[in-house]
Amino acid sequence: MSHTTGHPATVGAQEPSLTPAPASGWRAAFPPAQWLAAYRAAWLPRDAIAGVTLAAYAIPVSLAYVLLAGLPPQCGVYGYLAGGLFYALFGSSRQLAIGPTSAISILIAPTMTAAMAAGDPARAMELAALTALVMAALSVLAWVLRLSSLMNFVSETILLGFKAGAALTIAMTQLPKLFGVKGGGEHFFERIAVLAGQLPDTRFAVLAFGLAALALLLAGDKLLPGRPVALVVVVLSIVALTVTPLAGLGLPVLGEVHRGLPEIRVPSLHLRDIDDVLPLAFACLLLAYVEGVSAARTLAERHGEAIDARQELLGLGAANLAVAFAQGYPVAGGLSQSSVNDKAGAKTPLALVFASLTIGLCLVYLAPLLRNLPSVVLAAIVLVAVKGLFDVPQLRALWRASRYEFGVAAIAFAGVLALGILKGVMLAAIASLLLLIRRVAHPHVAFLGRIPGTRGLSDMERNPDNLPVAGALVFRVEAALLYFNVEHVQETVIAKVRAATEPVRLVVCDLSTTANIDLAGARMLAKLHAQLHAAGIALRLASAHAAARDILRGEGLQERVGYFGRRVTALDVLDEFEGRAASAAQ
Repeated sequence: MSHTTGHPATVGAQEPSLTPAPASGWRAAFPPAQWLAAYRAAWLPRDAIAGVTLAAYAIPVSLAYVLLAGLPPQCGVYGYLAGGLFYALFGSSRQLAIGPTSAISILIAPTMTAAMAAGDPARAMELAALTALVMAALSVLAWVLRLSSLMNFVSETILLGFKAGAALTIAMTQLPKLFGVKGGGEHFFERIAVLAGQLPDTRFAVLAFGLAALALLLAGDKLLPGRPVALVVVVLSIVALTVTPLAGLGLPVLGEVHRGLPEIRVPSLHLRDIDDVLPLAFACLLLAYVEGVSAARTLAERHGEAIDARQELLGLGAANLAVAFAQGYPVAGGLSQSSVNDKAGAKTPLALVFASLTIGLCLVYLAPLLRNLPSVVLAAIVLVAVKGLFDVPQLRALWRASRYEFGVAAIAFAGVLALGILKGVMLAAIASLLLLIRRVAHPHVAFLGRIPGTRGLSDMERNPDNLPVAGALVFRVEAALLYFNVEHVQETVIAKVRAATEPVRLVVCDLSTTANIDLAGARMLAKLHAQLHAAGIALRLASAHAAARDILRGEGLQERVGYFGRRVTALDVLDEFEGRAASAAQ
């Protein structure tokens, strides 16, 4: 199957779309009832190959990420095993792969290993599973209440800055392992200082082994994109330490990995623990949902399909519920593992089922072989994986497109570096909301002029060659008129009238871009009319939408400023004004 990105019609011409017709009832909440009906036998080998390929990618990567979280090695593998299986039952994406991510792993680490678990691995596992359970409950609650749109307050812009900060933060946790030193510090800048002081103690055998692993991973990433190169590097490193004298160099190794399938049990439900992990679970949900939906939409557009953003909440909740009972930690959909799944040929979520089966077999039969896996190789895997989080081209594009959006990303970036992952993402979300409120509270008020050679009007600030209308001022508020922005609009218009170089006799409010007006907005226009009338200036309204006309008439504006029916435009009012002016001049 070709994976070339193209117009949906082109993709659809190659193969029938997998997007089902809109479903209702229980079928809407259980996507396999929709896509299984259209399943073809020819897709089964593709899903099987994609599942095995995904498992080959997932095992080494999850082992690397779980070290970031400070949890036993098997906890990361359980995320793919249980999370992917249950996402396949409730998720709406055909290619999204669910498992541990670097951002959530580093988010989990300080809370699980230091703040609450006090270095006890069993306690850390229990709390990590409880976090996944609380996250699942929040996700299902958001699905029930249809809060998918509210979850988008952590925008992709915030996520871009967050990922860049997380990439550097994660890299600083792994660089000490690359140099064979202990490292330390709680935040990015402290870790830099600690590492700099420990560099004279570098263990060159560890560094050489790590650099060799890095070189192989980077070469494989460039030459064989989407292939499980990390698995090959892991196998080679285990063989090297098992059958050669390299083991005598004292390279730190992964150690024992629990053999067999996870024990299914309910996480400890102490109210105090739930209260402690609730902020962490909420932050994990925000990150997981935004990143997962973003990745799912990217893949869906590539195939001319669509996803259900609300259903993704249920899929994420089901995946984390399963992970909680399997003693894992919160999981999410990521673009890197999903791209592996997609490029390997996955047609449906059945690929995740095959991946889970493969991972289960590996846990039962191959887990002891991982004991001699060098920790520096896992550090190299993390370093290669997180380099994609620092998306320089996207940051440059954001700088060119919108300095405001770039500022939001910069706040997220700086917040993560200065405060850590959890506080950083919370700061970014709050800052984004505050900036959004400020932007809505100060909407752009465009003052219009005639476009030369036409009958149109446009913003004179953006088009300096526009012709002003003598004696008249036309303004357009490019937002709804609501209680929190009306004062700004009124002050802007009055200031413009006072700054006019010639006397203003008419002010026209073009409401064509103002879909909604509340009571405060209507009363502001009434006050503006009173102010202008006292100065001998008329106010007219034009192009008002139906709902806006209703509330304006309810406040008696039509009796004060004149008729503003649905066919009255700003040009009509200006023509009438200029006609009267011409008649008076004669």
